[in-house]
Amino acid sequence: MNMKKDKKDKKDKIIGYTSGVFDLFHIGHLNMLRNAKSMCDYLIVGVTTDELVSYKNKQAVIPFTERMQIVRSIKHVDTVVPQADMNKFEMWEKMKFDVLFVGDDWFKTEKWQEIEEKLKDVGVKVIYFPYTQGTSSTLINKTLENLRK
Repeated sequence: MNMKKDKKDKKDKIIGYTSGVFDLFHIGHLNMLRNAKSMCDYLIVGVTTDELVSYKNKQAVIPFTERMQIVRSIKHVDTVVPQADMNKFEMWEKMKFDVLFVGDDWFKTEKWQEIEEKLKDVGVKVIYFPYTQGTSSTLINKTLENLRK
């Protein structure tokens, strides 16, 4: 019996990874997830925990568990995992992704050049997406604060 394979073997799939806070979900978030999924077969998304957000002296408006549910419900996302720290190499060790997607606001920064080199050594490609101009969770928060004054 000759059975055709409708899907690629898991080893042939390109696994992508991206992460973010995903607070006050907006079009920039959606664009990033859509674009990332278009460049891989399986997209894993790390959602930043409330504890990690607070290390930057910030606070998410939407609680972590709700942000996880929102991102999990996006059709472009295959798996959602907590992002409890910023160590992308440790996440690679757990998830074994082939491509890491990140916003271009990090492009050519010293920190990301180091991360990119370390991931390159294990065969991971880093792809930078253009940051969505005119919208961000920070901007939405500031707009809401101004409206409430």
